[in-house]
Amino acid sequence: MYEPTQLRTFLAVAQTLSFTQAARRLGLRQSTVSQHVRRLEDAAGRQLFSRDTHSVELTEDGEAMLGFARRILEVHEQATAFFTGTRVRGRLRFGASEDFVLTRLPEILEGFRYDHPEVDLELTVELSGTLHEQLAAGKLDLVLAKRRPEDPRGELVWRDDLVWIGAERLRLDADRPVPLIVYPPPGITRARALEVLEGQGRPWRIVCTSGSLNGLIAAARAGLGVMAHSRRLIPPGLFRLPDRAGLPDLGKVDFVLVHGHRRGPAEGAANALAAAVLAGGERLRRSSG
Repeated sequence: MYEPTQLRTFLAVAQTLSFTQAARRLGLRQSTVSQHVRRLEDAAGRQLFSRDTHSVELTEDGEAMLGFARRILEVHEQATAFFTGTRVRGRLRFGASEDFVLTRLPEILEGFRYDHPEVDLELTVELSGTLHEQLAAGKLDLVLAKRRPEDPRGELVWRDDLVWIGAERLRLDADRPVPLIVYPPPGITRARALEVLEGQGRPWRIVCTSGSLNGLIAAARAGLGVMAHSRRLIPPGLFRLPDRAGLPDLGKVDFVLVHGHRRGPAEGAANALAAAVLAGGERLRRSSG
């Protein structure tokens, strides 16, 4: 009833909320992406996206289809691997940014290890900037991380708003420097926060620096200051600051998958894990708590 090709296209649109981005990810024409989605909606008898000239959003039925699509594609890939006898193996060095520590990434990795028991998976959790540096140095095979605005590399997993977050009772004094909680360099959110504050001419001071997301969260929960963070990944106990706080807009951030240059078994394992992450991309936007 549901064609795997159409389901993959649906997932790509659902994760990017853009027919153009989905077409680029899949290497298809935008008209083909629209056709796949329309045929899937016809098969389901439901509208899966509400869309106009400015935005694309999942409908309630679209949200339901997400779970079904992931499971159908997962079983389809397992059956294909079983009957073709293609088994992915080898050592895979995977880097994930701190942003995913509190998401459901562990569930995706657990499913990958179950499906590909002959892959020796090594996980590195680091700052996005550091992961990109390690990938360029040949120390990693696949990276899931934020990318800098000027960086074209990587396959888009999803795009999100960067927002200012802090403790619920935190109040900022407009006459005093903004108290910042930041990652150390080369943190991408750190660079963006400093850039927009300086662009506004707003003074700032760093009250906490930590290479650990949990360290930043502890400082923010204690009310020491504010931090820039993905809107969909706000940790429990922290809140988005309202517009009346007067802080400048942080813009958007891309979460991407970037492949290394190592060939052989590592390439096949990296492709398989990348497919698993893209298929489970919606789960990455949700807290594991």
